[in-house]
Amino acid sequence: MLFLRFTFTISLPFLEPLKMSAHANDLIPVAVVGVGVFGRNHARVYKELERQGEPVRLVGVVDLDLNRADEVAREFDCRGFGSVAQMITTHSEVRAASVAVNTSHHMAVARDLMEAGIDVLIEKPLATSMAEADELIATAAAQKRIAQAGHLERFNPAVRATLPLLTKPMFFEVHRLSVFTPRSLDVDVVLDLMIHDIDVVLSFANSSVKEVRAVGLPILSRKTDIANVRLELESGCIANFTASRVSTERVRKLRFFQPGQYLSLDYGRQEVLVFSVGHDGKDQQADAGVPSVNPQIRVARPPVTQEEPLHAELKSFIQAVAQRSSPIVPLEDGRRALALALEIVAAIRNHSDRMNLAGIATS
Repeated sequence: MLFLRFTFTISLPFLEPLKMSAHANDLIPVAVVGVGVFGRNHARVYKELERQGEPVRLVGVVDLDLNRADEVAREFDCRGFGSVAQMITTHSEVRAASVAVNTSHHMAVARDLMEAGIDVLIEKPLATSMAEADELIATAAAQKRIAQAGHLERFNPAVRATLPLLTKPMFFEVHRLSVFTPRSLDVDVVLDLMIHDIDVVLSFANSSVKEVRAVGLPILSRKTDIANVRLELESGCIANFTASRVSTERVRKLRFFQPGQYLSLDYGRQEVLVFSVGHDGKDQQADAGVPSVNPQIRVARPPVTQEEPLHAELKSFIQAVAQRSSPIVPLEDGRRALALALEIVAAIRNHSDRMNLAGIATS
């Protein structure tokens, strides 16, 4: 709550009236709360959408570090604020906002925004606990707000291109490896990185979870930095996840098998390869650019429209706000991913206790 009650003096350049375009009344005024690495990117993309003619106008950024707020505000030609309360008081026209503060502040910040009549996109993970997630969902319903969970990979073009190809996924193998950076260390690697893939797999498999097995260890931080997870879903599907933020390389790949097919997604390259069994592959292999090791295997590369996922995500959010429609990733989906991520964190803790690693691993 302290995040919302601080007040600061605003730099004089940002007290000047905003320059309004001829069609300003048709635009949705948006703000970004928390302009660290993630939040600054939100501000950047909102500004790009504005310049591209989308019905949005970036009017403000909020950060406890007012120098950072002012710096980002100058960069993207908007106003800087030191608190949500200050922004709401002096800039009540704001209709939508991205919440990109630390996860521990998500619930308080998003709740105050929604109670002020502002629609929200809340970065992942949705909250720190199921109780907070439930309160966010209840607040959105009570205030009749559009509220979207910020699961970015749902808007990855490779993921979108895969949706029409789904039949009955039965086995997933997922790797998300990243080099170490001193960011997001308030949560472990499951809530920091793996939760992206948890959300995608749950949306693809469309099944509840039956069993969770997990192991993880801290390496360079006090939280779990590397984890391996095996899930069994009620559908019979098995999903293996490996996530690391202490790797020497960056890998973001998801592979899965379904009857007669093997699909490989590369999040970073935004491409999909489909290997289908029982077909003459002569016509499709050249298009895919991938030789088949067996003439009965057809290799296809479905068309993928390249786009920055954050661009697609924020564009979709603004569309939901404008049309008062349900977002593609509602808070309930964010809650579902959070519930499983917290179950995995508990499983890692239990495994550490059984292996007498409690003094080494913390979560």
